[in-house]
Amino acid sequence: MFSTGLFLFSPLYTPILCSPIHVTQNPQKFQPISKLSPPNSCNTMAATTSTTSFGFRNLTATFTVDVQRAENRALNVPLIAPFTIASSRLERVENVAIRIELSNGCVGWGETPILPGVTAEDQSIAMAKAAEACQLLKKSPVMTLCSLLEEIGRSLPGHEFASVRAGVEMALIDAVANSIGVPLWRLFGGVSNTITTDITIPIVSPAEAAELASKYGNQGFKTLKLKVGKNLKADIKVLQAIRKAHPECLFILDANEGYKPKEAIEVLEKLHEMGVTPVLFEQPVHRDDWEGLGHVTHIAKDKYGVSVAADESCRSLDDVKKIVQGNLADVINIKLAKVGVMGALEIIEVARTSGLSLMIGGMVETRLAMGFAGHLAAGFGCFKFIDLDTPLLLSEDPVFEGYKVLGAVYKFTNARGHGGFLHWDNIA
Repeated sequence: MFSTGLFLFSPLYTPILCSPIHVTQNPQKFQPISKLSPPNSCNTMAATTSTTSFGFRNLTATFTVDVQRAENRALNVPLIAPFTIASSRLERVENVAIRIELSNGCVGWGETPILPGVTAEDQSIAMAKAAEACQLLKKSPVMTLCSLLEEIGRSLPGHEFASVRAGVEMALIDAVANSIGVPLWRLFGGVSNTITTDITIPIVSPAEAAELASKYGNQGFKTLKLKVGKNLKADIKVLQAIRKAHPECLFILDANEGYKPKEAIEVLEKLHEMGVTPVLFEQPVHRDDWEGLGHVTHIAKDKYGVSVAADESCRSLDDVKKIVQGNLADVINIKLAKVGVMGALEIIEVARTSGLSLMIGGMVETRLAMGFAGHLAAGFGCFKFIDLDTPLLLSEDPVFEGYKVLGAVYKFTNARGHGGFLHWDNIA
């Protein structure tokens, strides 16, 4: 099951250490499991007093992976209501689910989120590329997890296939975590097993926004993320309505590239007149308007005390370096669907070293992808802003087990992996 070897990660990484996880190097013989079985049905390694201890980096370099099955299927889920932002409108979730089963019987689950206008892939492209990746995995010889993740990175490069890459990486890492019987939050640092998320109000009428704000306030949400950027005057009316309905809430504004720099500053001025200071202003201008982003960031911080986050402008490690060098934003929003899991770990390292604050978000996803991202955020414990709410916007939940939802708080009580799974034969 295990092989020894040198660390194979990029020099950008420092060890991602967690509380020691002791595992045996001679597990009992594994038995196959049903396709309907939850992840914790596989034959995991029994805890022992072995001297072998693993954090995530150590694990990738020493755990050898033998993929027996890999498959992807469409994951279509209706929304409670249409999800409208400045750059797109979504009527239903049309993502891709990925299931990977190792030769030891352990299964990992991943999800490729699709958001038109934001992710580079649509569902048809994602299905085709995920199928190619699954074929690659099934044909691959036994190799370390690190080497296999590098193979996936080469076959699904850059932002063009980042969402598919993220789904495959999630499933592989989940399968390995299930194999050693460890929850992901421990592998990613072990700081905590809970997170507290904001919740999003999409672009709607002032009356609808006020109703949602009141509802979310009663459910225990302290921070509301408001989608803006399509119409400046309408945005101000919605903000006024929300402020009246939930006067104690904290605000995050997310323009999704919708404003010109002048408009973004005007919004902040109007809010200042209302006595409202957002805790964050996310992606106020077009992703390629680097000068405008820097200008808004400096005015927002110096005049109004508001931090600005780069989201769509941050789609690679090079983008992060550009933001750092130009002092163009205060916060980096990491989404696994933009950069993949391994890319996210690189960006976390650079951002923390550079003094940037971190936010974690997602597209419109089920609890598969959100659960993985939540485990990562809880384990690292370094994210100032957490925006992992979109499963709460779905009218159905296809995911079994996984994390517990207590209002705005997610608690990760599963024994291994991210804990969520699908009834595979019920997926379209």
